[in-house]
Amino acid sequence: MFSENDHAAMQRALALAAQGMYLTTPNPRVGCVLIKGGQIIGEGYTQPAGQDHAEIQALKDAAARGVDVSGATAYVTLEPCSHFGRTPPCADALVRSGVARVVAAMEDPNPAVSGRGLQRLRDAGIDVRCGLLEKEARDLNIGFVSRMTRGLPWVRVKVAASLDGGTALHDGTSQWITGQAARDDGHAWRARACAILTGIGTVRDDDPQLTVRAVSTPRQPQRVLVDSRLEVPLDARMLARDSGDFAKPVLVFCAIDAPERRAALEARGAEVIVLPNARGKVELRQMIEELGRRGINELHVEAGFKLNGSLIREGCADELLVYLAPRLLGDAQGMFHLPPLSSLRDAPAFRWHDVRQIGDDLRLIARRQQADPA
Repeated sequence: MFSENDHAAMQRALALAAQGMYLTTPNPRVGCVLIKGGQIIGEGYTQPAGQDHAEIQALKDAAARGVDVSGATAYVTLEPCSHFGRTPPCADALVRSGVARVVAAMEDPNPAVSGRGLQRLRDAGIDVRCGLLEKEARDLNIGFVSRMTRGLPWVRVKVAASLDGGTALHDGTSQWITGQAARDDGHAWRARACAILTGIGTVRDDDPQLTVRAVSTPRQPQRVLVDSRLEVPLDARMLARDSGDFAKPVLVFCAIDAPERRAALEARGAEVIVLPNARGKVELRQMIEELGRRGINELHVEAGFKLNGSLIREGCADELLVYLAPRLLGDAQGMFHLPPLSSLRDAPAFRWHDVRQIGDDLRLIARRQQADPA
């Protein structure tokens, strides 16, 4: 169904889409390549929300080259949109351009599109094919797919640990277990996320900024804190106005309504959201749902073993991003605080997705078996 040339063109479109890795939130990362006579005549990738989608960028590129796109093939990593959002429908732009063929990697999981864009192209007499390198395209937009199909962001829990699973000494010392290469790689994962979440324990122990610093990024992810009793110090670095993207407030999820503390945090630019559960803690599932409603596609978690364990126990963790250093910490804090099991059948089950060496450390990626929308 697809030729070697088709595969090469879609690979290029996927590479273009990846260039929008840190740009497109809350929209998906999409790339488009226009081919005519065996040559690339235009290409582009989706710009920040409200600006050009990949198809429009590619058509403008072809126009800048002075090339007529009629009769060309458009390779797009996601079904062209068919509805008016912040920008007009890309499917209509392709129809007007006169392209003869459109190859899409996957249908758009957005219910507002979901096959309608492809049908609009077919109705205009364009030869439409779908499904080329679909797995790669879905993985690139795993958070967007998750939010469109489940209403939830893709939750990635990052942990840095020793070979025997220690994440910190008992006094909280954890800097640095892994090497510089692993830490830089972790910042790249931060940068691709829409939001970074931590817990009050980590704020007390490490006072993190929760910003991307080791890689270049045009925007900082939104910062999110789980703080059941609103104990975060007002001088915490994650609340500082010189760290992060100030168009987005720091979101603080708590379990109590404390007007004075809430007012003080709001004066620091935070938004406080009260979501208690029966145990006096933050209701984590409702928190994840709320983040989905706010357009968060990928949620990157860097927290302590208690919050990590709670996210797994509540079924909120979709992916584990674990860096293992070749050292032993002995009697130390672990990666996840989970209750004892009475049966191995009750153990949370994950499957390996990727294993590779980063500097002197190993990077392990495992996904919860029932979670993967890709």
